[in-house]
This record gives sequence, C-alpha cells and structure tokens, in this order.
Amino acid sequence: MDICVIGAGHVGLVTAACFAELGNQVICIDSNKARIADIKQSIMPFYEPGMKEMVVKNVQKKRLSFTASLKDAVRKSLVIFIAVGTPPKENGEADLTSIERVAQDIARYMPSYRLVVEKSTVPVETGKWVEHTIKVNVSGKKKFDVASNPEFLSEGSAIDDFMRPDRVVLGVESKRAEDLLVELYKPLNCPIVVTDIKSAEIIKHASNSFLACKISFINAIANICDRVGADVEKVAKGVGADRRIAYKFLHAGCGYGGFCFPKDVDAFIRIAEKKGYDFHLLKAVREINEEQKELIVKKIESVLWNLKGKTIGILGLSFKPGTDDMRFAPSIDIIDRLQTSGTKIRAFDPQAMPEAKKIFGKGIKFCKDVYEVAKGSDCLAVITEWNEFKELDFKRLKKLLKQPIIIDGRNIYDPNKIKKLGFTYVGIGRS
Repeated sequence: MDICVIGAGHVGLVTAACFAELGNQVICIDSNKARIADIKQSIMPFYEPGMKEMVVKNVQKKRLSFTASLKDAVRKSLVIFIAVGTPPKENGEADLTSIERVAQDIARYMPSYRLVVEKSTVPVETGKWVEHTIKVNVSGKKKFDVASNPEFLSEGSAIDDFMRPDRVVLGVESKRAEDLLVELYKPLNCPIVVTDIKSAEIIKHASNSFLACKISFINAIANICDRVGADVEKVAKGVGADRRIAYKFLHAGCGYGGFCFPKDVDAFIRIAEKKGYDFHLLKAVREINEEQKELIVKKIESVLWNLKGKTIGILGLSFKPGTDDMRFAPSIDIIDRLQTSGTKIRAFDPQAMPEAKKIFGKGIKFCKDVYEVAKGSDCLAVITEWNEFKELDFKRLKKLLKQPIIIDGRNIYDPNKIKKLGFTYVGIGRS
C-alpha cells in the first residue's frame, strides 16, 4: 500500500520503517526539517536497536522516503498515520494542538478518499474531533474514514514489538477502513482486535496504566519486604508464576519513567475526572512511583549517614536499558534530590550521556565507564539495569571506591555474592 506516517519521533519512525520492511511504499513526514535532513544522512534522532539498519535498508530499496512536505505525502498516500507528539499539559491532559493542525492540513490536501489513522496516544473521543476537523476543512464531497490504531512499542525493543506483536488493535467505524487495516497488518500473522474507535483509544491508556499498576504494586510489596526481612524477588517469582498474573513488570526498583507511563497515567486520571470519575487507584500508583525515587535517596543516606560533601556514583541515566531516552527518567529526580542534600555526582550511561548533558550540563561529572564513576565515590547506585552493569570487576571496583557500598536500585545483583566480596549491599525489598 501507499502509506504516509506523520511524525518522525519514536513511534512514527519505527512505524514507517517497519511498514516499509513489510513491503509497503512509505513516506515519513516531519515538520522539523533539520531532523529530516539528518535522517536522510542516516543520522537517527534517537537510539533504538536495529533502527538505523532498517531505515538505511528500506531507503536503499526505495520503499521508504522522508520529506517535510505534508502536501505531497497526503496526495500520494491512501492510508495516513498520525504519529505526532501529544505532550502533557500542566494539568496532566494531553496537548492535542498538533493533532488538530495535522487533521486540518490533511483535509486541505487530500485529493480523494483517505483513511486517517490515529497512531499517537490520545484521550478517548479524539477520533470524533479528528473527524469533525476534517469535515469542516475538506473541500467538496471527498470521502474519508478515521480510525484508531494505538501503538504498543517499548523503547529498546520497538522493532520487535512492531514485527511480533501480542495483538494489533483497530478502532474503526466502517467496513472499508477495517478491510484496509486488516490487509495492511496481515503479514504480521498476529491476533487482530477490531473494535470501535472510542474503545481502541481507551485500550491504549488502560494497557499502560495497568502495567504502571503492576510496577507500583510490586514496589509497595518491596517496602513491606524491607520491613519484615523478606526477599521481593522471591515473592515476585511466586506471584508471577500464577498465569493469571504473569511475571512481567513485577520487578521492584526505583520506579517507572519514560514518556509513556507517567504521561498516560496522568492523562487517564484527567480523562476520568472530566467524566466525573475519581480514579483513586491510579492516583495511588502515581504516588507510590514518586515515593520510590525518594526511597533510593533514603537508602543511600542510611549507609552514608550525612550526605553533604559525599560523592555518589550513578550507574544508568536513561529511564530504561536499550534507549537513550531521558524523558521522566527516575535518575533526574534522584540526582536532583541528592544534589539538594549537598552531594557530588559522578555518572555513566552507555547511550544516554548526550541527552543527559542537555539536562544536567556541568552539574554532574560524566565518566567514560563504570570504573571512572567508582573512582573516589562513596558508593555506587544502580539506577538503570543495563546488561553491562551485571558483569563487573567487583574487586577492581572495591579498590576504587572510598567505601565498598552498592545501592542496587534495580535488584540486578545477588545480595549474598556481593556481600561475600566485601561490599555493603542495599537492594529494594531485599536484605
């Protein structure tokens, strides 16, 4: 099919590249001309494993192209995916300004029938407004359909998530739209959930909010484990072995971050409020997540006593491994609270250093590796569970640290092994 994807961010670029990989003709549009120019030079705007290789391959095969001209792309494409940003407002609502502007432009430029698909994460009833916006801006009696096709892409595994999904959700209001999208996704050979647009929009927020619930739940359990001397890792395995619950996302740590979970939880709370429902459960999920970041600081303080003048080594800055994304990363709040207490920060991350430098500037010492972080630090705190942090030379670390202390904010180490090496070990919900 002839497709265009509006937006070359995490969702848009992955979507465009993967649809091209499936054999479609794809045009990816972004209003940021500098970003488009970089991508054409094979410079990716973010780190995602396998992304650059897939983009280069499909550009060479002439299945994928990039432009800043929405007009040309809309004229050439039958199916139009909207994947522009929906950043949070101060009150937690999603800012849909870009969605409205794009819908207006699509209406002005489409020469005949087009299927316009929401790919961005949007609040329920956005589809209705997109349809209304196109209707009042389109010329003549050109027909169109609006559909919802929420994404479920995790940064660090986005390509695999797209190509091997658990399910594809299609929110449609016409047989024509359903047939087009079912045909488009047919090569993935996966379950397809076809529903109305409003239900599809809620599925996205409900899915992310439920996963956030699981994370906050196990973090709450970890706090109880800390108080009674139980091991949250063993508890999580016992609970997760129940197939009704499953083990994924039952990993205690210093809280969730990234652009999806915090934003979507806030947005869903706000959506419910506007409809007269007080979502107490999600408010508690959000509160627990904030408390986890404070907990890391308290655990560091518990082994160092006074924090003022101490040097803390931070391992991992991105909100999760496999990405350079620093948006809502727990490391930001944790470092801020540590600095407020008068500490000096040394840090390393395999991918997120350039992004982190934009946030912290010269406020922290960025190091070339874990061992440079450890040199002269009073303790090491693992904030992001990068694989390379799991296999370290602990004898070397012990010599470099002022005090042999490890704060395992992601429970990636065996407490007994670390203690036997002469370290003070502090985990989350583990003694």
